[in-house]
Amino acid sequence: MTFGFLNLNKPPGYTSHDCVARVRRLLHTKRVGHGGTLDPAAVGVLPIAVGKATRLLQFLPQDKGYQATIKFGLRTETDDLEGEAIESQPVPDLSLESIQLVLSQFQGKIEQIPPIYSAIQVGGKRLYKLARQGEVVQVPARTVDVYDLQILDWRPGDFPELDVAIACG
Repeated sequence: MTFGFLNLNKPPGYTSHDCVARVRRLLHTKRVGHGGTLDPAAVGVLPIAVGKATRLLQFLPQDKGYQATIKFGLRTETDDLEGEAIESQPVPDLSLESIQLVLSQFQGKIEQIPPIYSAIQVGGKRLYKLARQGEVVQVPARTVDVYDLQILDWRPGDFPELDVAIACG
């Protein structure tokens, strides 16, 4: 009997379920689960449990860490860089100092409306599936606890970019 954990580096374009299905096929076992859903466009470590180890998934920490790039002055239909630009406004005067002044507002318990193209479920269906079907969904705000928010890099310009590391639960 095969059992244990795998840290799978999930590529973009795959759902967490796609990854589980692939591991099932490769290991010829049905008892496979994952430690948390990642959006299909996301790249990152997806904990996979096999065999008896699936019982231990409930004990994995619920806190997560992300690295993200924020591009200022651009709005897309999907609220990420995957979607088509629907609005753009250069912001060449935006400074790192002004961002640092407001960054603390995004730490602690905050209300967040998840993007329509996310793996969050509303009414038992993934938002990204509903969005691809053209359904208009009212996405409820959620409380998110952001423990740490660090600036990794700043690239000024007409459409400045900010790389951040986020720890949240």
